[in-house]
Amino acid sequence: MLSSPVLVLNLNYEPINVCNARRALLLIFRGKAELLENGRGQVRSATQVFDLPCIIRLVYMVKRPFVKRKLSKKEVLLRDRHTCQYCGQRNLELTMDHVRPRRQGGTQTWENIVSACIPCNHRKAGRTPQQAGMKLLKVPKAPYPSPYYVLHGRTILDEWKKFIPWEIG
Repeated sequence: MLSSPVLVLNLNYEPINVCNARRALLLIFRGKAELLENGRGQVRSATQVFDLPCIIRLVYMVKRPFVKRKLSKKEVLLRDRHTCQYCGQRNLELTMDHVRPRRQGGTQTWENIVSACIPCNHRKAGRTPQQAGMKLLKVPKAPYPSPYYVLHGRTILDEWKKFIPWEIG
């Protein structure tokens, strides 16, 4: 029960973290956060009963710089939505492909790496898409820093959805 996830919102209702219910209760008791939504269940002390929080909001503003996302296979697949950037097929077995091959001076950057299915990657081989007669579905670029990045890869509870203005993807 005390390990259930709790959405932590900044003073401006921007999601900044997901913590467990125990940590959320401590923030509420210390006056650092306020309860916005009750969760499922209660915690009992010797003299009181407390509702488990589901969403809390900090009572002060936490200034956080947008963190650039690190270039990794997982992040490239998230950016490209698990879709081959040459044929458009959604597949679980995707590889990372350098648009301009490294042997031709291509770099390891967001603008030069896309996800590709194995057949497309083999077909393109060590050539550029133009040389291989292939076309990219979209031009690769670094993902826009998002305040909702803390929710990537997490299960979004129904209670949280009214504080998340668009689908996390």
